[in-house]
Amino acid sequence: MTGTGSVVEATDLCFDYPGQRALDRVSFGIAPGTITALIGPNGAGKTTLMRCLAALEAPFSGAVAVAGIDTRRDPRAVHRAVGYLADEFGLYDTLTVRQCLLHAGAMRGLGRERTAAAIGTTVQRLGIADRLATRAGELSRGLRQRLAIAQAILHDPRVLILDEPASGLDPEARRALSNLLKALRDGGMTIIVSSHILAELEDYSTHMLILRDGRLLSFQPIAGRTASGPRRLAIALAAPDARLMPVLAGQSEVADIVMVRPGLEASFAFVGDASAQAGLLRALVLNGFPVARFELQHEAMQDAYLARVAAADGPSLARSAEPERMT
Repeated sequence: MTGTGSVVEATDLCFDYPGQRALDRVSFGIAPGTITALIGPNGAGKTTLMRCLAALEAPFSGAVAVAGIDTRRDPRAVHRAVGYLADEFGLYDTLTVRQCLLHAGAMRGLGRERTAAAIGTTVQRLGIADRLATRAGELSRGLRQRLAIAQAILHDPRVLILDEPASGLDPEARRALSNLLKALRDGGMTIIVSSHILAELEDYSTHMLILRDGRLLSFQPIAGRTASGPRRLAIALAAPDARLMPVLAGQSEVADIVMVRPGLEASFAFVGDASAQAGLLRALVLNGFPVARFELQHEAMQDAYLARVAAADGPSLARSAEPERMT
C-alpha cells in the first residue's frame, strides 16, 4: 500500500518479459530513513523490481515514483535521486580509487569542484580515504565493494538500491557492510537491499518486502526494528508471580500482552518513550517483581519471513497451542 509520506512508491506495477509476467500489480510505499530487505526465491522478480525503481526499466503498466518523480516521465531526474549497485558490478581495475570516483562524478555531471568535494566526503564515509592512490584491481573483495558503493552514493542520493551487496564477502567484510548501511541510514539515506541469505539482512533491516512469482506477498515493518510506532518489549522474571499479567494490563502504555510462560515471561506492545519505559521497569521492581530480563524484542528475520509465507499459504494442518493473549 502506498502512502503520501513515502520516498519510494509503486502503484499497480506490472512488468513483462516475452511469455512471462515478472511483476504483477505490485504496490507499496517506502518511508524515508528506512532499510527495506527485498527477499524472495529465485525468479520472484526482485532484480526487475529494483531496476524499475532505479528507472533503468520502464514498467509495462502501473507507476513508480522516487522522491515524487515519476520514473517514466523523468528517468534522468530519478537517476540523480537514486544510487544503484547491481549484483555483478564492474570496476576499472587499472584506475586508482580516486580516478574511479572522478569518472563516476563526471558520469553524474557533478562538475570538477563538486566532484572533488564529494570524493573527500564519500571516501571518509566508506573508510577508503587511505586507498585513493590504489588501483581498483589491487583491492580486496570487501574494499572493491566499498568502492562500488562509493561510486553509487557519490552524488548523495536520497535512495540507495543494492542487489546482493554481501555476495562473496567474508564475515568481517559483511559486518563492515552492515555498519556502513546503518551509518548511511542514520545520515538520512533510504536503502533497499536484496539478498538470498536472510542472516545478511538480520542486523540492519527495518522492513521486509517479500516477492513471490512476481507478486507482493508481504510488506511490513520488522518487529522491534523501527523507531516510530509501538515497540514490543519482553520481560522475564526470576520466579513466577501471578500478578504479572494484571499489573502489565493496568499500564496505559501497554497493549497486546502475550504471556509466553504464565506469571514468568511475557511480551507486549509499548507506546511510551524511553523515559516511560524506564518508569515501567522502576515500577515493576518497586512492586517486588524479580525482573531478570527487560528488553526490546526483535523479530528474527527468518521467523518473520517463514511466518508471512505460511500465512499466505493458509493455516497449517498441524496447530500448536497458542499462548495466552490479552488485548
